[in-house]
Amino acid sequence: MWKSIRLAAGATLAFVFLAAEAGAQTGQVLSGQAAFGDWRADKPGLRRHITASDLPAPSAARSSSNPARIVGRSGEQRPSVPAGFQVEIFASGLDDPRRLRVAPNGDVFVAESQSGRILVLRPSAGGGKPARAAGFATGLRGPFGIAFYPAGDNPQWLYVANTDSVVRFPYRSGDLKAGGRPQTVVAKLPTGGHSTRDIAFSADGRAMFVSVGSLSNAAEGFSKLDAAALARWQAERPLGAMWGPETNRADVLMFDPAGKDGGVFATGIRNCVTMAIAPGTGELWCSTNERDGLGDNLPPDYITRVREGAFYGWPWYYTGANQDPEHKDERPDLKDKITIPDVLIQAHSASLGMTFYDGTQFPEAYRGDIFAAEHGSWNRAKRTGYKVIRVIEKNGVPTGEYEDFVTGFVIDDSTVWGRPVGVALDKTGALLVSEDASGTIWRISYSGKAAQAR
Repeated sequence: MWKSIRLAAGATLAFVFLAAEAGAQTGQVLSGQAAFGDWRADKPGLRRHITASDLPAPSAARSSSNPARIVGRSGEQRPSVPAGFQVEIFASGLDDPRRLRVAPNGDVFVAESQSGRILVLRPSAGGGKPARAAGFATGLRGPFGIAFYPAGDNPQWLYVANTDSVVRFPYRSGDLKAGGRPQTVVAKLPTGGHSTRDIAFSADGRAMFVSVGSLSNAAEGFSKLDAAALARWQAERPLGAMWGPETNRADVLMFDPAGKDGGVFATGIRNCVTMAIAPGTGELWCSTNERDGLGDNLPPDYITRVREGAFYGWPWYYTGANQDPEHKDERPDLKDKITIPDVLIQAHSASLGMTFYDGTQFPEAYRGDIFAAEHGSWNRAKRTGYKVIRVIEKNGVPTGEYEDFVTGFVIDDSTVWGRPVGVALDKTGALLVSEDASGTIWRISYSGKAAQAR
C-alpha cells in the first residue's frame, strides 16, 4: 500500500513563505580558516571559498561523533531563501524521499530508497503543487539514481540504479506506472558500505556512467596486505579498481546504454553520490562525500568535474598530495598523479544531490550554476551542512566559491528538523528540494523581486 501523500492544496497544506530581507545577499565571502565555520554562520547569500592551501594537518584526536537528533518540523519552521525568492511545500508525508528527476513532460519522479519504490508526482497547472501521486514501480533494492533515455521529449526508457544493479523500464511520456517488467542492464554492482548508486548518460548518449562508493571509510586494513600481494596489485592496477572487497568501488564506472563494455572511467572518489552532465560542455560532474576520522575540518567534501582516467586520491591521499595517516608512505608513486577537485566544501557536509540551473525563471546570474544538497554532518563538533548551496561559475568554469541558498534546517547544536537530499528543476524553472528527515519536497521559485547578482 502506498503511503498517503499530503498535497499542498486547499485545506490540506498551503504554506507559502516569502524570504525576509534579512536573508538577502550579504556580500560576504569567508575564506581561509573562517570558511570552515559551522551552521551558526549559515544564511542565504553567504559565500565560502576553501582552497587546498587552507587545510590543517590531520588529527584523529579531534575527530568528533555528533549525530543530529531529528525532530518533527513545527508549523513555524521553514527553510530560509534569498530575498526575491519564495518557498512552499510541494509535497509532504513521503517515505524517505531521496533522488529527484523531472521527466520531459514535467512529472516529478522520486526515489523512496528505504521502501524500494519510485513515486511519480504530477504537478498542477503552474507547477506549484502536485495534483496527482502514483506509484511507478515497487520491489526495488535501495533505488537511488533515476535517468531517462534517450534525451529529448520522448524517452523510451526509465533507468533506475538499485544498490546492487541497474535496471530499466519501458517508458512513454506521461506514464504513471511502469509499462512492463524491469530489464536488467547491469546485473551486479558491489554491495554494502555506501549504498547509493547514481546514473548519468553522456551528452551524446553513447556512455552510461554509474557511480559506486567505497565499502569502507579509508580502505582500512590495506596496509596489512603482505608485501608480495601489494607489489602485484601495484603492477596490475596502478590507478584502477581497488583490491578485494573494494574492487570497482570508489569509482565512476562506464558502460554503453545496454550495460555492455564496462570499465572504470575515473577512480579514487570515495563516494560520488550524485552525478550530472553540464549543459553546453557535456562534462561529467560528481558531488562527493570524503572520509571521516581526520578532524573537524578534514578532508573537505567536494563537487568537481570528473575527467576520464583521472585519480582523485582515495584512499591514500585527499585534496591533492595530502596523505591519509592510515596509508602513510604506501603509494609515493601516486603523489603527483592526483586531480584536485574544483570546489571544496566544508568537511563532513555530506554533499548529495546536484543539478545545473538551465532554467529561465531565476535571474540570469544563476544560469549555469550548480545547486547541491548538503545532507549534514555527524563527524564534527559543530555541525555543518543541512542546507542547499549554489556553486558559482564564471564562463562555464567553477570559481571555487559556493554560496548558501537554502538554510534554516538546524535548530541548535544537537537538533535538526530537515536534511536535504535531492535537487531538481521543475518545468517552470523552480528548484525542487527533497529532504528525508521530514519526508518533504520543497519548491523554491523566483517571485520577481531583485535577487542577488554575482
